[in-house]
Amino acid sequence: MTDIFLDTASASEAREFLSWGIGDGVTTNQKIFLSEGNVDFKGRVLEICSLKARNWPVSVETTSHGYEALLQEAREYASWHRNVVVKVAMYGDGTGLKVVRTLSQERIKTNMTCMVTFDQLLMAAKAGATYVSLFFNRARDAGLDPVRAIREIVAELESGGYKSKLIVGSIRRPLDVEEAAAAGAHIITITPKVLREMALHQKTEDTIKEFDDAWKEFLEQKEKRTEEKAVASALAPAAPAAATGAESSGAPGASTGTGQGAPGS
Repeated sequence: MTDIFLDTASASEAREFLSWGIGDGVTTNQKIFLSEGNVDFKGRVLEICSLKARNWPVSVETTSHGYEALLQEAREYASWHRNVVVKVAMYGDGTGLKVVRTLSQERIKTNMTCMVTFDQLLMAAKAGATYVSLFFNRARDAGLDPVRAIREIVAELESGGYKSKLIVGSIRRPLDVEEAAAAGAHIITITPKVLREMALHQKTEDTIKEFDDAWKEFLEQKEKRTEEKAVASALAPAAPAAATGAESSGAPGASTGTGQGAPGS
């Protein structure tokens, strides 16, 4: 089963989708926080982390450069809340891999990010990343085949006994979700915009309206039949009054009695 993560730094949006039953985790990055405007970074992370008690990984990305600086930042974020997963980029010089390896040894959960190739994903898994993130459309922008990369890395992770899970991000439209899920992605992280597009289809809206109209017509017909019955009942002639007990037993009883008396005389 494919899990759905919420690609947002908005606590209100996360709450909304959780109320839909959608949301197995959250991913954030620098651009996502920029879109939130002037918010308290740590406060927002903690607010999102507190939305669910368990099984609620919240990825928070490091922004430092250099092995020691990245480690210090990662450890700081991990200390904030048990749900925090530290995102570390796949730097071409191997720095990110070194950081992930060290954090893994310290039992700090990590999400290695900004990757577009199978090779990068495999190296991240080897380093011990909890999650390895493929940027679906950025890979496609680079002329690569992200669907093939998903199939190949999932097969490798599962056959090789790795603990890493694949997250597919950089999702721009519902069709990307279909492709990633069909290819076997463990997790797809999706923006609120695309999630709303996934729930909406005009044919569905038209069908709902058609059924609503049919139900309205059904109720109108029912009401009309009830009114017609009431009118018919009001116009029906009154039934003749029933004979009283004395009237119904008088003459016949006397006649019978007289008839029986004659033979006896």
